[in-house]
Amino acid sequence: MSIEQEERLGAVKISEDVIAICVINAALATKGVAALSGGLTDTISKNILGKAPLKKGIKIAKEDEELLIDIYVIVHYGVKIPEVAWNIQKNVKKEIESMVDVPIKTINIHVQGVHFMEQKEQEE
Repeated sequence: MSIEQEERLGAVKISEDVIAICVINAALATKGVAALSGGLTDTISKNILGKAPLKKGIKIAKEDEELLIDIYVIVHYGVKIPEVAWNIQKNVKKEIESMVDVPIKTINIHVQGVHFMEQKEQEE
């Protein structure tokens, strides 16, 4: 899938991978996010193919020239989950609209787990 925008001089195609990288960067930069969580298919591809997929924890669909984005995250222990989810949505929307100028219909956040700090991390 690629997003196509018509310009006066021609068409611009934006790869789904570019959008995914923007989403990943914005989500991981959000305070309270420990990691992105891949699903069953990501785990299978990592075990069989030996490499992690590029879009781990991100699903992007296109509907009526607008994007539907699902983000699967693991949050740090002790954070307010609704606040972190709201901040992820805000950061991703800002990043996508500033980088690729594609309208977004929805950004769904799926919290898949909580990351507890190890004893060594807590001591530091």
